[in-house]
Amino acid sequence: MAPEGSSHSRDCLFTLLLCLTLMAEVFEFSVAAAQGLGELDAGDPYCPSVCRCDEDFIYCNDRGLSGIPPLPPSATVLYLQNNHIDNAGLPTSLEHLTTVRVIYLYDNELDDFPMHLPPSLRELHLQDNNIRVLPRAALARLPLLEKLHLDDNSVSTVSIEDQAFVDNPRLRLLFLSRNHLSSIPSGLPASLEELRLDDNRISTIPTHAFRGLSSLRRLVLDGNLLANQRIADDTFARLSNLTELSLVRNSLQRPPLNLPTAHLQRLSLQDNAITHMPRGSLDGMRRLQRLDLSGNNLTTLPRGLFRDLDGLAQLLVRGNPWYCTCNLRWLHDWLHARGNTITVRGLTCQGPERVRDLALRDLTGQMEECEATAPAAGAAGSRERAAVGGAGGGGGVAASSTTLSPLQGSLFTLRSRRPSLGFPDAGLDYKLSSSAVGKNLALNVKALSHDSIRVTWSVAQHSSSFRLSWLRQGTSAAMGSITETLVQSDRREYLLTALQPRSSYVICIVPLAAAGSPGVGKGAVAGEDADVDNEPVCAKTETADPSQDAGQDGEGKGSEHLTTLPLAGIIGGATALVSLALILAIFCWYSHRAGCLSSRDHYTRNNSRKSKSKSKTYDDYIESGTKKDTTILEIRGPGFQMTPMATRQPLQPKPLREDYIIHTIFPPNGTGLYKPPHQMTNTTGYGTNRGYREGGIPDLDYSYT
Repeated sequence: MAPEGSSHSRDCLFTLLLCLTLMAEVFEFSVAAAQGLGELDAGDPYCPSVCRCDEDFIYCNDRGLSGIPPLPPSATVLYLQNNHIDNAGLPTSLEHLTTVRVIYLYDNELDDFPMHLPPSLRELHLQDNNIRVLPRAALARLPLLEKLHLDDNSVSTVSIEDQAFVDNPRLRLLFLSRNHLSSIPSGLPASLEELRLDDNRISTIPTHAFRGLSSLRRLVLDGNLLANQRIADDTFARLSNLTELSLVRNSLQRPPLNLPTAHLQRLSLQDNAITHMPRGSLDGMRRLQRLDLSGNNLTTLPRGLFRDLDGLAQLLVRGNPWYCTCNLRWLHDWLHARGNTITVRGLTCQGPERVRDLALRDLTGQMEECEATAPAAGAAGSRERAAVGGAGGGGGVAASSTTLSPLQGSLFTLRSRRPSLGFPDAGLDYKLSSSAVGKNLALNVKALSHDSIRVTWSVAQHSSSFRLSWLRQGTSAAMGSITETLVQSDRREYLLTALQPRSSYVICIVPLAAAGSPGVGKGAVAGEDADVDNEPVCAKTETADPSQDAGQDGEGKGSEHLTTLPLAGIIGGATALVSLALILAIFCWYSHRAGCLSSRDHYTRNNSRKSKSKSKTYDDYIESGTKKDTTILEIRGPGFQMTPMATRQPLQPKPLREDYIIHTIFPPNGTGLYKPPHQMTNTTGYGTNRGYREGGIPDLDYSYT
């Protein structure tokens, strides 16, 4: 009995141990499940039902959302654009998502810069909202921010707080296009590499505007209100690492001074009012690859402008009135020397007339007619430098060059002009008329519109070129209102554009002659131009008011319309007369034809009635044994075919009847149509109708027609 009791005890202990083990496993599983549910409720790691998730990329765009749903903590890129999210729809829990790198919130309804954004953010897209203020406190929460897109908002210069970007030392890209900026924002970080400020209202750039931005590589200022007079001379010189500068759609009359040359690769100056490219304005740009001068008012380019542009690959000059004479031979030779290494677009001549619409590259024959002046120009240049050096040492005054670069003029700098040149004095009140006559030259000026003046002149003796200068009265010379240009010797007119409306302008012109010609002093440098007259010939005119200009345009269009009215009336009257005559001729022809046919029909009917018996009143169709048909009447027997004639209305009101002509159809074998089966002879000797028919002779009198 003892062994049996001990065996039973072992079985009970084993069963108890097994039950304890199972209970422990169940308890551990319950604890793990409870912890998992708690983490699920607290962290919310699942993808929102209104969004689509692709690993760490959360796509909630274009969902019509007014708020941001709960997001998984592992998200790195959030697509929230094209919704209706406002500032109230941004939860504070966003700043706890420490793994988010990029957020797209453009095209929403944000009025203020978001405050509770993840501090780990590197790239933020907020364009197409209504953000007005850039607070420093909100930007300070994003110390790792590298790219900030704020295009198409309502940011103004005064709404950017002082030192707003001081806590963003990693910011490399800032887009503020299409906002309400009137000047360059201050306090930009030194780490900035790309700055876009296009399509704003920026009109002035002071010297300190880009101070400290030595890392800036791309600057876009398209579509602003920039003019040469409001750009400081050293504005762009501080941007030593700039590789791309775009100044499209402004009011520049020449390139800004002191452009960065060390690393500049792309320069865009199209759609301005540039009339002159000063010699030396592109010097030192040895890395320049693309130059765009399209949409300006350039007629020529000075010799040596491209002497440092050995790496230029694209030259775009469309939309300029190029005047292709010998003054552009150097450019023609330069393009042929470059060959296929450069792409040129738009270098098409607009004058003189014999080369109009021809490419400059194709004018080899015309350019060969010009004198080879390149060696002489090089020697003259060296002599000029020697003369200038001698003048500086001995106190003499050297003669000026014909290619003097017009000064830009600035609100911030004052440059003196050479005393040998005769410029109009801005401080004098010129009592001039619209025409003036000098010793060898007569000048006439006329305002064409509120912003353009036409200048014409005539000379008594030949000149190598003309120096034309104009001054807007009421301003000082320091403001840069005096502008000058060189005009070719064969031209006798010039159009001044982009002028100020309701302003008085003094226009002066000086004829120039080559050194060595009669009247040129010994002090002039050989090979250079000198003034023929000591004093310029000047005239004065005023630009019109824009409203009056528009009224005059309307009156001109009205008078032109009235002038065209008599001609239109004559053409319309002649057309109406020809149409009436044509209609009348058609009517007469139709009436004549209808009358002839009616007369003929009436005559035929009268003759037919006279040949019949007056007592015959029965129907011919019934006698012939046929059925009347209004279209085609045909006798089914062999040899006859009845065709109806055209029925016409009789001239007198009589019963309508139809006349028919019976044509006898001869069989091809020559037999009669009514040949009897048995041979019959006529003993009477008189011919009958049947006898005629047997002989194959048609008998028209037999039928009633």
